[in-house]
Amino acid sequence: MNYGYIRVSSDKQTVENQRFEIERFCERNHLKIDGWIEETISGSKPYGKRELGRLLKRMSKGDLLLCAELSRLGRSLFMIMEILSLCMKKECKIWTIKDGYRLGDDIQSKVLAFAFALSAEIERNLISQRTKEALARKKAEGKKLGRPKGSKSSIESNKLYAHTLLINRYLSEGQSLSRIANRLHVDRRTLQRFLHLIEERKMKSI
Repeated sequence: MNYGYIRVSSDKQTVENQRFEIERFCERNHLKIDGWIEETISGSKPYGKRELGRLLKRMSKGDLLLCAELSRLGRSLFMIMEILSLCMKKECKIWTIKDGYRLGDDIQSKVLAFAFALSAEIERNLISQRTKEALARKKAEGKKLGRPKGSKSSIESNKLYAHTLLINRYLSEGQSLSRIANRLHVDRRTLQRFLHLIEERKMKSI
């Protein structure tokens, strides 16, 4: 099976350019797309919580995933490497149009995947080291670390605050928390915490 994957991070962006590139590539290489996956979601969101994750679970040996470029799979190199590693284990293929990347079962793909994995590991270690050094420096300067007092319980600063009316409408319709969280592109626990903050405010106002 050949799958075309398209991702944009906001409603203002269009999927048509990516679809056109994939379709034109298929025409040149005599390929047929058996299924399309399109989603509007940030590439920083874990792939397992996206349509991409569900697609990867369905894919099996010999299947091909086509996308415009590697960045469509995820924003971080580490996340992209996880996806490539998963496809290698399942013996699936990933081809990108702009990057010209080909993940298959040949030795060149495996060497390139190893290089990516090594780069991702180095990047993760460097970020961790920089974070520790920055925290140590702030502590030495006498700065207080952690979340500012009161910010944790601030409803107005919560990213779901702007969707309060919509959330209440969904709840009145009897929709489950999981479905509401999915429609708002957040984790179920994030929604639960926000609802808990609302309840706390109601109790304080009584």
